[in-house]
Amino acid sequence: MGITPQQFAQLSHRLTKRQPVPVILPSHTPADTITILGIDPSLRGTGYGIIRTTRPMPTTLAHGTIHCPASWIRSRCLGTISEKLRALTQTYSPTVCAIEGLFFAQNMKTALIMGEARGAAIAAVATTGINLFEIAPRKVKQAIVGYGGAQKSAVAKMVQRMLGLAELPEPDAADALAIALAFAHEQSRQTLIKQKRI
Repeated sequence: MGITPQQFAQLSHRLTKRQPVPVILPSHTPADTITILGIDPSLRGTGYGIIRTTRPMPTTLAHGTIHCPASWIRSRCLGTISEKLRALTQTYSPTVCAIEGLFFAQNMKTALIMGEARGAAIAAVATTGINLFEIAPRKVKQAIVGYGGAQKSAVAKMVQRMLGLAELPEPDAADALAIALAFAHEQSRQTLIKQKRI
């Protein structure tokens, strides 16, 4: 069905008078630079790693381990974990935090202690208002090494390579950096799969 020249002129006039519709982008698109705090919680050695998603490779801002000696009681360790992580969030102002998800433990006591350390870490970050996400350990290894059952040493070596670090990071710090990298990888995939927010 055709239209007359007069109808075409009227349609063109209506279209030119319309205001452009603003395009609203998400607050953090995959192309944006974000700062990610990765946490590998443990009572005696909580690893942390902070990266910025720059190109061509992410930039490492900080990494290390919050050490708590065996002589310390649990409450002192949990307080130290919370205090140190709060200080890190104030210093580096991460955009988002990714923490290792729950895993199966045969020893109930070990699972409870790990849960306490994880809770202390989550509470410390949650008070800052930063969005928290969890990633399963196997998913982290899959993203970094390509195999969900990879050894910690293989993860550490790949993290060193991916971030261009001069030295191999400590095992707990390497795991935390791997968690941050895995989160960045998931963000860049632009999939419809939602990450688990906690």
